[in-house]
Amino acid sequence: MKGRDSGMPHKEMWEGFFDPAQILAVMGLGEDAGDIVEFGCGYGTFTIPAAKVIRGTVHAIDIDAGMIAQTREAAAKAGVKNIHAILRDFLAEGTGLKDESADYVMLFNILHVEDPDVLLGESWRILRSGGKLGIIHWNYDAATPRGPCLEIRPKPEQCIQLAQEAGFSDPVQYDLKASLKV
Repeated sequence: MKGRDSGMPHKEMWEGFFDPAQILAVMGLGEDAGDIVEFGCGYGTFTIPAAKVIRGTVHAIDIDAGMIAQTREAAAKAGVKNIHAILRDFLAEGTGLKDESADYVMLFNILHVEDPDVLLGESWRILRSGGKLGIIHWNYDAATPRGPCLEIRPKPEQCIQLAQEAGFSDPVQYDLKASLKV
């Protein structure tokens, strides 16, 4: 089940928005992380930098075969070998990963899906005790150059509330504007 339209721009525009390595550092992803999971890896924008800093494997999951191919190609070009790119409908089928198998889960620009509780529930299931959940979402601002329509785009406080309702505690909200290029 493909998620609702994300307003995903072409690769060059998308990658021009972020400094992924800086964002991941601010969000606490580092070499202490073993295996991590990225829901909706897209072009591999965050996948590749994450793989370069962790000691384990990035399980990069996407429903779009084209995105999986681009992520694999980017990994090969970067010489990164610790990425397991998985073509899978994680909303309908879950991740296929074992309970408590990840140290970090990345939900980046994806909580606009029709049932974010399913996504957060699967994140909770696969995270190890003491693991971290990272959530980034499009700015809740009509002036944002792309992204899902505001009617389905969660506000920051809604992202936090959804995570808390799924069982996550002690959320920390970061201002990532310094890590954006726009």
